[in-house]
Amino acid sequence: MAKIIPPAVTVFDENEKPDYEANKKVIDFLVQAGVDGILVLGSSGEFTGLSKQEKEDFFRFYYTYTAGRVELYAGTGGMNFREVVELSNAVTAMGYQAAMVIAPYYYALGQEKLFLYYDTLAKAMDGNLYIYNYPARSGCSVAPETVRRLVEGNPNIRGLKDSVTDCSHTNLICRAVEGFDFQVYSGFDDQFLYNLASGGAGSIGGLANVVPELWSDLVHAANTENFNRVMRLSHLIHKLMPLYGMDDNFSLLFKKLMVHRGVEIMPTAIFPYNQMNQEVYCQAERLLDNVLEEYRTIR
Repeated sequence: MAKIIPPAVTVFDENEKPDYEANKKVIDFLVQAGVDGILVLGSSGEFTGLSKQEKEDFFRFYYTYTAGRVELYAGTGGMNFREVVELSNAVTAMGYQAAMVIAPYYYALGQEKLFLYYDTLAKAMDGNLYIYNYPARSGCSVAPETVRRLVEGNPNIRGLKDSVTDCSHTNLICRAVEGFDFQVYSGFDDQFLYNLASGGAGSIGGLANVVPELWSDLVHAANTENFNRVMRLSHLIHKLMPLYGMDDNFSLLFKKLMVHRGVEIMPTAIFPYNQMNQEVYCQAERLLDNVLEEYRTIR
């Protein structure tokens, strides 16, 4: 069965610390719209601005407040390997489905070092590990053969988020792990249908922060084989994709659009991504409103 797992935005206070009460509103907005799970402190969650302790506290808050209403995944990646292991084991103890870990960024890794990194991490973990493949941010891409080697030697490596522009890479990952209990998700919303056709599990897509009900509707249509509706709803997701490129940090734009949709949060972001040209926002708002109006005609 396909799933939609939003990489949730994080709402910050004026000191760039998580605003717990505001983040409850984000959680409720997503859960009430019927998403299958939430990735906490993924790229959309601006995890780079938080200390290890702040991340652990935030993960605990999320688990407590969601109270089993959705599956939870934790973005525990970082540059310090020891901290990644400690955070990953901490979220396992809390009850998260899996830790999702991007490769160390800044220094690009070849395939042998990528294998060594994830193999060592998996063996140091008590729970499940998802690989986060995002070459535009990490500077390297995990090859299908490397994924297969990792899965063969580590039964706790249970999935992968593939944020790639060449979606044929996702297909090759799916081919490499055939026969294993392994979930492959696309990181870009408009690759959902390609993902399913390749044998993937769905999307961990940021647009679900803004239009979670549309995404849940699309996943339900796919799981019930309502192909006409799948195509129409997918078309709307594709129409929204330009939102990603309208500002340097789409997380701030997404939070502003969530406010436009009635989520009562303070739309702030980490410095220097905490400001936006008003005309950019107005353009994004018009695009969203047009898509939502079209969505209402087919509901």
